[in-house]
Amino acid sequence: MTPLTGYVGYALRRAQQTIFADCNHALAKLNLRPGQFAVLLTIDQNPGASQSSVSAALGIQKANFVATIADLENRGLVRRRKSDTDGRTYSLSLTPRGRSLLQHASELQSVHEARVTAQLGNEGRQQLLCLLERLMALPGAGQLK
Repeated sequence: MTPLTGYVGYALRRAQQTIFADCNHALAKLNLRPGQFAVLLTIDQNPGASQSSVSAALGIQKANFVATIADLENRGLVRRRKSDTDGRTYSLSLTPRGRSLLQHASELQSVHEARVTAQLGNEGRQQLLCLLERLMALPGAGQLK
């Protein structure tokens, strides 16, 4: 119907909307969004990491990331402390409540991922991940942040 159907970027955006809607639905019972899940998971895997390193790793603009961390901190999920080595930066860690929520969220995320895999098949999933990695390596793509 739309002349954009044959464009890769348009197809990616529509697929991303579908995937995020399903992921949002999966995490909604925990009052958690996909971006917040990604932040919690990254902090869990990198305890003590700085706010700037986590935001950079996830491709989240610093201004947006500060608000996300403040929300997670207010909910008692993340602890933010001044760095011992650099007073201008904060190190991040999960609270016990944050770890518990992340464990439950990871289970829900696994169900979501299983739905996606069922739609694509295991081989299709692997092919898609490889193709997306290739697209992320486009020359100049790192300058888009």
